[in-house]
Amino acid sequence: MDSSLHFAQFGATFVCFVLLLLAQSQAQPSPGFHPSSQVAPLSFYQGFRNLWGPQHMSLKQDTLTVWLDRSSGSGFKSLKRYQSGYFSTAMKLQAGYTAGVITSFYLSNSEDFPGYHDEIDIEFLGTTPGKPYVLQTNVYIKGSGDGKIIGREMRFHLWFDPTHDFHNYAIFWSANEIIFFVDDVPIRRYPRKSDAIYPTRPMSVYGSIWDASSWATEDGRYKADYSYQPFVGQYRNFKIAGCPTDGSSSCHLPRVSPSSSGRLSQQQVAAMEWIQKNLIVYYYCKDSKRDHTLTPEC
Repeated sequence: MDSSLHFAQFGATFVCFVLLLLAQSQAQPSPGFHPSSQVAPLSFYQGFRNLWGPQHMSLKQDTLTVWLDRSSGSGFKSLKRYQSGYFSTAMKLQAGYTAGVITSFYLSNSEDFPGYHDEIDIEFLGTTPGKPYVLQTNVYIKGSGDGKIIGREMRFHLWFDPTHDFHNYAIFWSANEIIFFVDDVPIRRYPRKSDAIYPTRPMSVYGSIWDASSWATEDGRYKADYSYQPFVGQYRNFKIAGCPTDGSSSCHLPRVSPSSSGRLSQQQVAAMEWIQKNLIVYYYCKDSKRDHTLTPEC
């Protein structure tokens, strides 16, 4: 590689790293309200079951560990399907080289509607040493992720290192809006602007670790390197407060705001705006390469 090009790439990486450190050096944004405190935790087997890769999953003292190696990854699924709700878990990620590896927590109905499914994603995109993890949020509607790739990605760096400890990640999905939370801080709100661009069909809750080398890390530039296997993800403190489709329990969504209207408070909005100003990595509505006739909400 030409030395001047190598230096330029190093310089760009260094500048990004310094900017991230400056953002992280600021105080964590305070939401002023904690939706997670309203929902009691449940054990893994109270709410979930293994879906695939059982030999790559273990449960010890309420902490679920999943791992990926050359032979397989692993995934789990909720026991029930939900029409709406609040869904959260605490996760801790692996440090070091994790390029190409996705560790996720999400809602989907892909098994019910193959080729035409809905999805609401929290995905950690693996990274290389010295670079921070990227947290990707995404919304797919009626098959837009099934080969048509009309994702609605919003990606962030975090104001902490997600490999040092467990942190809480949540999805709130109601008839009117989707809100993504990190440690009770709202980082993204996706409102229902029309039925055509909003997921309304029942979904299950999933988590998984898998190889997405073709796109996960810097658009596939860095692949999973199995000399670093196993790649490990940990989950605990599962919480579900949703409306199950089987009618087995009453449906009361937790409040995600102190406001009686249910709208995010001024303090919550300020915290979200701070995140989106300082830590956003990618926003599909601002991608000039995208065909925005396919994403009319932009």
